[in-house]
Amino acid sequence: MIPDLHSHPDLWGVRPVLFTIGGQPVATYSFFVTLGLVVAVLLYRYNTKDKAVGNNGLYIALAAVVGGVLGSKLPMWIVSYRQILADPLQPAVWLSGRTIVGGIIGGVLAVWLVKRKLGIKQRLGNYLVPSLTAGIFFGRIGCFFAGCCYGVPTSLPWGTNFGDGVLRNPTQLYEAAFVLGLFVFAQLMKDRFAPGELFRLFMITYFGWRFLIEFIRVNPVWMMGLTYYQVVSLGVVIAYVLKGVYRKAASSAGGGS
Repeated sequence: MIPDLHSHPDLWGVRPVLFTIGGQPVATYSFFVTLGLVVAVLLYRYNTKDKAVGNNGLYIALAAVVGGVLGSKLPMWIVSYRQILADPLQPAVWLSGRTIVGGIIGGVLAVWLVKRKLGIKQRLGNYLVPSLTAGIFFGRIGCFFAGCCYGVPTSLPWGTNFGDGVLRNPTQLYEAAFVLGLFVFAQLMKDRFAPGELFRLFMITYFGWRFLIEFIRVNPVWMMGLTYYQVVSLGVVIAYVLKGVYRKAASSAGGGS
């Protein structure tokens, strides 16, 4: 089962409500996810403004956003299908929960489909990496305040109480720090890699990280002693490693002919 850790009891989280507008609460998680999306789009526009990408850049950006949103929600809709069928007009059952892993994979698939459909050969993946890492960073800050995606109990001095009196690893902040480092690297190095290679490196690095951090996150075992996210992450890492091997072999064969 894919868990929806964005659902939580009342009074759960470090600061679940960021502020109120006209008496209406603004959820901290939703605020930071939205902020991350806006920053990601603006950053992509900034990084590609001098690259003569034309409409291709817009199509790829739209595909990444739409595919990312659908990919982040689809696993949760599958898990919650009984609640959705029972009350399809209830917005909460449609809006609750999302997964970054699904969002990245959904965005990648959507970009691939759009490029294939429109015959776009230009490879702009390197310029998506800073946007992806920035978006994940803000999303994980939102997770921390909301109290979702938390870690196992710890005796470390920075253990965090999310509402049950137990000090836990703030795995959301661990990931935020990790992707912040990836962001700085990607923003500085985006023009120094062959087209698409920085993106491939990101996929291997991020999903390798997700595989490891799952060992101290609270998620049920799915198969082979691993969580759902570990199995998916392992599959992504293997796929992108093999993709690099294939490209290298194809390049060597082409160079030798």
